[in-house]
Amino acid sequence: MASPVNVRGLSKAFGARTVLRDVDLEIAPGEFVALLGRSGCGKSTLLRVLAGLDREITGEARVSGTVSIAFQQPRLLPWRKVWRNISLGLHRPDGREVALKALDEVRLPDHADAWPLTLSGGEAQRVSLARALVREPDVLLLDEPFGALDALTRLAMHHLVEDLWARHRPAVLLVTHDVDEALLLADRVLVLDEGRIVATHHVGLPRPRRRASVVEQRTRVLADLGVDVDTAAQPKVPHPARRDRVHHRLLGHRAAHPSR
Repeated sequence: MASPVNVRGLSKAFGARTVLRDVDLEIAPGEFVALLGRSGCGKSTLLRVLAGLDREITGEARVSGTVSIAFQQPRLLPWRKVWRNISLGLHRPDGREVALKALDEVRLPDHADAWPLTLSGGEAQRVSLARALVREPDVLLLDEPFGALDALTRLAMHHLVEDLWARHRPAVLLVTHDVDEALLLADRVLVLDEGRIVATHHVGLPRPRRRASVVEQRTRVLADLGVDVDTAAQPKVPHPARRDRVHHRLLGHRAAHPSR
């Protein structure tokens, strides 16, 4: 079966600033891939290209089949009830029934007639996932969908996404800053730095995974991100320059530009 995502020699620039440089990427049917890197390295730009939201590129980016995307912000329409948000664009007479089935899958069976503004952050993100999966996509793009959630809700969402992926088996590309998140969910973890894929890690661990099982791979991935794990783990306060570098690498921030 042909790979639903094929990228060859992809480059993208905004004016004089190049954000993607000669990227090659292939995702097999049903494969779960995580794209990891600090802010500004080009992760979300690559996702937008694959979603067809940005076509001004050089190189080739081919995505076959149906594509769905879920963002960090759920982007629900506040004037439409939950089930109508999920069925938006389906154009089929059984839209409500399809939406109810999707809500059951994301464990919100009683929220069909709720308004988006009444939902918690985790509930809204579940609705966003239901909306993305209701079209049975061949490719599911996830742009830091758990970034705004608290730690416990985030953990619950990890389990939910893994369960939904196992049921539907789309090819998934997850953009994240979280090393553990990438290793817990993905078959393969790609490290993007300054617009280039600089490392690939095949996780190769049985599911479900626990954080303790990814410790060794976490160390290698952090090294690819430029983090000296031994130094970062010391209880003493590091030198300010080193402290800032580790902090910015881990959290994906720039000192002068904290935006994504």
